[in-house]
Amino acid sequence: MTVYRHIQYGLPVLLLAALPCVAQTEESESRSAPLSATAADKLIVEHMDPIDTDPSLSLSGLVELTLEKYPDRLISEALTQEADALTERSDSWVAGSTALALDYFDDRVAADRGAREMSAKVEVTTWSWGQRDAGQAVAERAGLSAQKQSAAVKLEVTRLVREALWNMEVANIGLQQAQNALSVSEQLMKKVERRVELGDLPRADLLLAKGEYLQNRGLVTQAEAEVMHSRKAYSSLTTLARVPANYLERQSELKSIMPSHPVLEAVNAVIERKRAEVEWIKTTDPINQPKLNIGAKSTRDGRDGQNIESAGVGVVMLFGGDAYNAPEIAKANLELNNAMAQREHLYRQLEKNLHEAEHALEVTRAELAIANELKQIAETHLKMTEVSFSAGEINLLDLIKIQARSLEAVRNAKLQEVKLQRNIAFYNQALGVQP
Repeated sequence: MTVYRHIQYGLPVLLLAALPCVAQTEESESRSAPLSATAADKLIVEHMDPIDTDPSLSLSGLVELTLEKYPDRLISEALTQEADALTERSDSWVAGSTALALDYFDDRVAADRGAREMSAKVEVTTWSWGQRDAGQAVAERAGLSAQKQSAAVKLEVTRLVREALWNMEVANIGLQQAQNALSVSEQLMKKVERRVELGDLPRADLLLAKGEYLQNRGLVTQAEAEVMHSRKAYSSLTTLARVPANYLERQSELKSIMPSHPVLEAVNAVIERKRAEVEWIKTTDPINQPKLNIGAKSTRDGRDGQNIESAGVGVVMLFGGDAYNAPEIAKANLELNNAMAQREHLYRQLEKNLHEAEHALEVTRAELAIANELKQIAETHLKMTEVSFSAGEINLLDLIKIQARSLEAVRNAKLQEVKLQRNIAFYNQALGVQP
C-alpha cells in the first residue's frame, strides 16, 4: 500500500473528534440505567420496541409486577387452595360424609296381615385414633409449603427479571459502540471522498473507506436486532414497556448458602409435608373408616297389633388393616425419600452456582482492570498513529486497523463494567437474596 503524504492534520483531528464513545465512557459510568439511551432515529431497520425509563419503578417493584402475571402464580394459588381445603377437613368434627338410611317393610305381597316395619338410621363417619391430629399436621405443613413455594417462585421470577434487564443492557452497549464505530467510519469515508475529488488520494482508498463503512453498517444492523430481541424478551416476561431508572445492586455480604435460602426452605417444607402425610396414612384406612350409627325403628305384627317403638346405637370398629395399609405407607415413604434426595442434589447445585457466580465476579474484576489499561493504551496509540499518518509514515489501512482496535478497547472496557454489575446481581441471585 502506498504511503500518502498529502494529508497533514485535518483528517487525524477529525478522527479524534469522531470517537464519541471514548469521551462518553466516563459520562456513561455515572448513569445507572443507560438502557433507554438508544435513539430511535438512528436505527437502520425501522423496527422499534420502545422501552421507557420509569424513575418511580424500582427493581423490587418490577419483580412484584412481573410476579402478578407470571404463569406459575396459578400453581401457587392452587397450593394455597389445597392447604385451605386440608385445613377445613382437619377442623371438621367428623371424618367423612354423614348418611341417612330409611327402610320400610310390610307383608302386603305375602300374608297381608297388616304387619310392617319402618326404620331410620343416621350414620356418622368418625376419626380413628390420632387421625385428626395427623390431618391437622398435614394441613399445617401444606399451608407452610404453599408459602415457601410462593417465595421460591418469586426468586425464580427475580432471576428472570435480572437476566432480562442485563441482557438488554449488554445489547444496548453493543449497539452504542457499533453506532460509534459507524459514525467514525462514515466521517472518514466522507473525508476520504473529498480528498479523492481533490486528487490527494487515489480512488482505491475511497473503496477501502466505503468497505469499512458498509461493514460497520452491517454490524449496527446486527446490534439493532440483538437490542430488539432482548427488549421483546423483557416485555414478554414482564408484560411492561418500562424499566427502572436504577437497577444496580449492592453485593451481598453473605458468603455461603444459608438455610433460609428460599429454594431450600421450599424443599424443606415439601419434606415436612411428606413426613406428615406418612403419619396420616398410618392412621387412615384406605377403604373404611370407623362409623357411629344412631337409629330408630317402629314395628307392628298385624292390623290389630300395637306399634313397638325402639332405638339403637351401633359402632363400626376397624382392626387388622396393617397389611392393607402397608403398600400405601411404603409409597408415601418413597415420596418422602425422593424429596430428601432432591434436597441433597439441590443443595449441591446451589453451592455450585454460588461458586461459579463468585468466580465470575473475581474474573470480571480482573478483566475490567486489564480492559481499562488497554483502553488507555489504545487511546494513546491512536493519537500517536494520527501524528504518524499526518507525517505520512503510515497508510490509511494501518490507521483504520488501529482505529478499530481503539474502538474495540473502549467497547470492551465498557462491556466489562456492565458485566461486573451484572455478575453482582447474579451473585446475589445465587445466594437467594431478593432486591
